Amino acid sequence: MLLSLNWLKHYVDLDDISPDDLAEKITKGGIEVDGVEKLGEGLKNIVVGYVKSCEQHPNADKLNVCQVDVGEEELQIICGAPNVAAGQKVVVAKPGARLPGGMKIKKTKLRGEVSNGMICSLQELGVEQKFVQKEFEDGIFVLPKDTEVGSNAVDLLNLNDTILDLDITPNRADSFSMIGMAYEVAAILDKDLHLPEVKAERIDESATDYVQVKVKDPDLNPYYGAYVVKNIQIGPSPLWMRNRLIAAGIRPINNVVDITNYVLMEYGQPLHAFDLDRFNSNEVVVRRARKGETMTTLDGEKRDLQEDHLLITNGEEGMALAGVMGGADSEVKDDTTTVLVEAAYFNPLTVRKSSKDHGLRSESSIRFERGVDPARVKEAGLRACQLMQQYAGGEVLSGIAEFDEQKMEPSIVEFDAETINKRLGTDISVDEMKHILHRLRFSFEEKDAHFIVYAPSRRGDIQIVEDMLEEIARIYGYDNLPYTLPEGASNAGGLTKKQKLKRSIHRYMQSAGLNEAMTYSLTREENTAKFMDQTIRAQKPKAVKLAMPMSEAHSHLRLSILPELLASLQYNLARRQQDVALYELGAIYVNTEDNLSKQPNEQLRLSAAITGTWVNQQWQKEIKEVDFFVLKGVAEGLLDTLQIQTATFEPLKMEEMHPGRTAAIRVDDEHVGFIGQIHPAVQKEMDLSDTYVFDLDADRLLEIAMEKEETYEPIPRYPSVTQDLAFVVDEDTLARHMMDVIEQAGQPHLKDIQVFDIYQGEHMVEGKKSIAFNVRFQDPEATLKDEQVEKARKQIVDAVENSFQAELRG
Repeated sequence: MLLSLNWLKHYVDLDDISPDDLAEKITKGGIEVDGVEKLGEGLKNIVVGYVKSCEQHPNADKLNVCQVDVGEEELQIICGAPNVAAGQKVVVAKPGARLPGGMKIKKTKLRGEVSNGMICSLQELGVEQKFVQKEFEDGIFVLPKDTEVGSNAVDLLNLNDTILDLDITPNRADSFSMIGMAYEVAAILDKDLHLPEVKAERIDESATDYVQVKVKDPDLNPYYGAYVVKNIQIGPSPLWMRNRLIAAGIRPINNVVDITNYVLMEYGQPLHAFDLDRFNSNEVVVRRARKGETMTTLDGEKRDLQEDHLLITNGEEGMALAGVMGGADSEVKDDTTTVLVEAAYFNPLTVRKSSKDHGLRSESSIRFERGVDPARVKEAGLRACQLMQQYAGGEVLSGIAEFDEQKMEPSIVEFDAETINKRLGTDISVDEMKHILHRLRFSFEEKDAHFIVYAPSRRGDIQIVEDMLEEIARIYGYDNLPYTLPEGASNAGGLTKKQKLKRSIHRYMQSAGLNEAMTYSLTREENTAKFMDQTIRAQKPKAVKLAMPMSEAHSHLRLSILPELLASLQYNLARRQQDVALYELGAIYVNTEDNLSKQPNEQLRLSAAITGTWVNQQWQKEIKEVDFFVLKGVAEGLLDTLQIQTATFEPLKMEEMHPGRTAAIRVDDEHVGFIGQIHPAVQKEMDLSDTYVFDLDADRLLEIAMEKEETYEPIPRYPSVTQDLAFVVDEDTLARHMMDVIEQAGQPHLKDIQVFDIYQGEHMVEGKKSIAFNVRFQDPEATLKDEQVEKARKQIVDAVENSFQAELRG
């Protein structure tokens, strides 16, 4: 929010503090000031002039020779603006004047005629183009006729102002207005607060004779008030108002629209003015939009409405998108004479939904989304009527047509002075606390150092003791809080074993050639049942739906990382990135209750997805496409990094996975995840090439790894002996089971077993396959003798043949 100090001075005395010091105090008080801009710094010799005559330049078609009275003298000025004319009051930069950007005005000649200065546009005075009224966009700025000639134009146009750029957090909605910041600054500086007196003379006619209000859904619109002002004369708003709006970052339009925007910035209460004659009804009906309904908004866009959008209607047609933007059909125009002033409280969530769906982020929607002061809605509407009476010649009708089901109950917070001092480490007296609450304009009761505070309606953020503790601390001054060094021994910071293991997972996965992805924890409802590991599925989880999701694509907490990881794969493939390898170490959220009453169980999973080429063609290597064994090697390397050597891979059937290329991963006979290829039908549906994934229970793997103790073995002094053994077995025999038998039979000298070939096809009996193992023997104490190796080999062959009816190949 942009805060004009010249405007703020009308509410709080700032004469004894500099803008920079004020900015520092506001920041220390809890509202960050991002910048301090001093407008018109260095501007001088800029005055109000009166154009006495305006003649065409004798030597130039597009230039005019103007005689301009600037008070003490008359100057001849050459001006090329298309809208310059005799009889105007204008802004004149005299010779010697300096303009924004350092431009210095000098006496000069243009096409043979002397020019003693420049008649200025607002842009030349430093006003951004987007804030200049349309009628002055392409020419000079014309001042009101009653402006004093020779007066200081810098002061007149508010160019002597200082603007503070505030970064206001969502919880401090009260500070999104001039009056809200006046409360804040008055409390910080311990100054008096001067608020405008709101009073409008009323005529005998009643607003309810012109319009009635109906609200179909009070939960979305608990209060709607409609004031009526007739005999309006549309024209420019007063110069001071236009100056303040420009300082606040709003473009002036006409007096009625400017007044609603002015009150918006002053009170933080959005208002809207309807042309009552164009409203085509004496009834305001607030309802949800109907299916298929459309409306054209003030920006000329035709909007397709949804059933959860709130509309202001004339009983039939939409006249405004509630809290966001008015409709074109009831727009205030130059011929408007009767205005309906809307002052309402809309549910923040419904305004947010409409604003987001239509991509309309307005000053009004921002304030409604954060919450306006319900107690000041009527007052803000009356303030607008008061200003329309003063500056648009309007007559304000008696009463107000309204719908009111607001329930305003103050937030009550109780605390003891001792509690505050104990938490802050201070010794603030009861009297000082009472003074701080008076500075904040909080109503309260105090007895025996026990406080009962009634938070004002503008401060919706005050709910609990900690909120009051913060208020007292920031007004007391964070700089005044005592500080002490911690007592006792201090320990150097470090990582826990679990944190170190997590980092080792990241290091390994990245060194293996995968890129880390960080996908949304939210997904579509249909994705929650996909790629779910069997241990999760066995719990019969119920997906957790968000009450107000960002979109349908992010409406439920995920039960597997893979759907979103595969979406990232799709995204890359669609952009011609054919070789993609991603992993994510993240949480899933398991809820087993029908009605969520407690936080879902958060479980850490490690998922990976690869597709395309694993090794690109090089002069010394052939192209290697990704396959099951590539990803299996990655998984085995990960488990080895975690010192888990007892993992096995067993066939597994899953709906989304390839029936012959999917395996369960088990550690000590405990299921810890799965690995395999995406089912071809799913790949086709997702427009993926051959894609391989794994999903591991990272929580369980970390638990197992944390139980492991690091062990070290000396480098072997004696050589090892390797043997290759190939067995013909039934085709449904698992290599893993054979390895278990070999490991047991090959003791005490067997050190390692590896499968190096599986063959099934030509020269092989139907229903049989060949599995070849490389076995390594070693004795750490001596060189193995041939008879020792032969004995171990025979033990292995006998054991395998007996256990699997296997046949040793020659």
